[in-house]
Amino acid sequence: MMRAAFPLLLLLPLTACGSKGIEGVQTYTYPAGDHRSGSLVYSETPPAGGAHNPIWQNCGVYSQPLYNEYAVHSLEHGAVWITYQPTLDAAQVDTLKKLVDGRPYTLLSPYDGLPSPVVISAWGAQLKVDKADDSRLKAFLDKYEQGPTAPERGAACSGGYSGTR
Repeated sequence: MMRAAFPLLLLLPLTACGSKGIEGVQTYTYPAGDHRSGSLVYSETPPAGGAHNPIWQNCGVYSQPLYNEYAVHSLEHGAVWITYQPTLDAAQVDTLKKLVDGRPYTLLSPYDGLPSPVVISAWGAQLKVDKADDSRLKAFLDKYEQGPTAPERGAACSGGYSGTR
């Protein structure tokens, strides 16, 4: 009897590990397709979904802050937006640039008034971290870039708006 149960006991820890999420991720629910013009108010800083401009932000690395309304539209398309405090040191910003290098559905930009040094956001999900080398950032990118929470996964992340604030 004990021999038959032993393989099952070995699977329990593996199953628990596989079902765990990324520690610290907060999730939200927003309807898709709510296109509006003008300046909008969001519940999170930076936003992780909601109403947004009809035009999306072109994915890429930016040295100036982005308009929330365009970036949120990119999140709807499956992009992940990494924001950092403008005072973050250059070495940490370089670490973030390397993290997004070669990833076509990412935005990277400074953001005034962040609640932590680095915040990574996708449609309906957000994680706040203190350091650019936090391993959860890559895990978040792997899970949410073109991930299942994006209402319009695969829609364009280029050919939109490329301006900054």
